[in-house]
Amino acid sequence: MSNSQMDAIDYRYLLIEHYKKLRLSENELCVLLLIQQLLQQKNTLVTPDLLAMKMNLDVKEIDKIFVALIERGLLQFDTGKKIKVSLKPLNKKLFKLFQEEMAQDLEERNNKEKASEIDKVQKAFVAEFKPELSPFEKQSINDWLASGYKADEIIDAMRECLSKGKKTFKSIDELLVKWRKRDDIEKTGVSSVNDKWDKNIEETLKIAKAKWIDD
Repeated sequence: MSNSQMDAIDYRYLLIEHYKKLRLSENELCVLLLIQQLLQQKNTLVTPDLLAMKMNLDVKEIDKIFVALIERGLLQFDTGKKIKVSLKPLNKKLFKLFQEEMAQDLEERNNKEKASEIDKVQKAFVAEFKPELSPFEKQSINDWLASGYKADEIIDAMRECLSKGKKTFKSIDELLVKWRKRDDIEKTGVSSVNDKWDKNIEETLKIAKAKWIDD
């Protein structure tokens, strides 16, 4: 993520949302929020004395909080022409928590979508043929979805095979491969898709001795 995108993040919100994860007390949270506010107001040198004027805590208590925040890598003083208080260490930690939260949300959404796709395909197959699919048949469906085929695409391939009297997983796989190759050629003029039946699926079905329905 670029610096401009990082700057667009509401660190005040993230701090309030995640201060417990950072193991901050309410007093430490209040101190950090006030520092944020003062920095936004262009007060670069924020001291315990300045904060004491805005808080019910005395200078000594605020000074101890400053020391604790520095030791925990949440606050720092940048030295240069002028000494400046910086919340960059805190913001980095908050940004990391934000990224982890976003990644977790994305994973949960993907898992829900995947489960929904699997359920949709399995129900369509069961409705056409039998009350229950074998574990290996279910795995074949999972493999198709993992290969990038959409639920509707798999269902359409199954129904088209049935309309032609072809009732094996091999026939469905061959049709899916044919469609993908056709789409690749239409888009780019070439395709790396192999026309041959997926040997992994073939071996799986042989081992299981679970041919779906004879042609």
